[in-house]
Amino acid sequence: MAQLEIQDVTLNFGGITALALVDFKVQKGHIHALIGPNGAGKTSLFNIISGIYRPSEGQVLFEGRTLNTMKPHRIAALGIARTFQNIELFQQMTVIDNLMLGRHLHMKTGLLSGALFYGRALGEEQNNRLRVEEIIDFLEIEKHRKQPVGSLPYGIQKRVELGRALANDPKLLLLDEPVAGMNVEETEDIARFVLDIKEELDVTIFMVEHDMGVVMDIADQVTVLDFGQMIADGPPEEVQADPRVIESYLGEGE
Repeated sequence: MAQLEIQDVTLNFGGITALALVDFKVQKGHIHALIGPNGAGKTSLFNIISGIYRPSEGQVLFEGRTLNTMKPHRIAALGIARTFQNIELFQQMTVIDNLMLGRHLHMKTGLLSGALFYGRALGEEQNNRLRVEEIIDFLEIEKHRKQPVGSLPYGIQKRVELGRALANDPKLLLLDEPVAGMNVEETEDIARFVLDIKEELDVTIFMVEHDMGVVMDIADQVTVLDFGQMIADGPPEEVQADPRVIESYLGEGE
């Protein structure tokens, strides 16, 4: 069943076409990779799904609901969470506090009870803290839980950002280059966590990634963009053998 549908999406910036009639589906429970050269339109598509951009033409559907005119916070409330290529954490805050920020959509108490921290607000805080601790345990970052994020190694910071997205309890997780800048060990760790998120947490993954080893190892489906146009969409082994993909992306630099 398609959870996310990109239907003939076009995005224009003045006289520049960033995306042209892009059309594909992300199946529920899959890891779906979006690849292509720099400037192919991958992040622009993520920004449309997240509500940062609005498509010039076409539409985006999530579980049958049109996202085109929704604001980012409404889209997040539907169950779509995102990480970014460049780490977007509060560097002076602890790991716990950064993950608690990811729970803000689940905090329903009013201003007065929240400020005085009693009754429902106290119970809500405890429940959210418990969920954050579960995510910390899941991502194996227990020993860093009370440390300021800015003091942590890059690979651990990427896990924290992943954790903050998971704190929203998403149905669909958008990962923007989750292993960018990582060494081999860190890359293997994140790839393992992505698989665990899919299998253990039942979250659909839609990721942009340049590391083709990771893509071919863990993706169920791969879509390829080149200069804003979709040139391939299919299982990894088929996409990897597609002459257009080899020419435009996989073979570049040869």
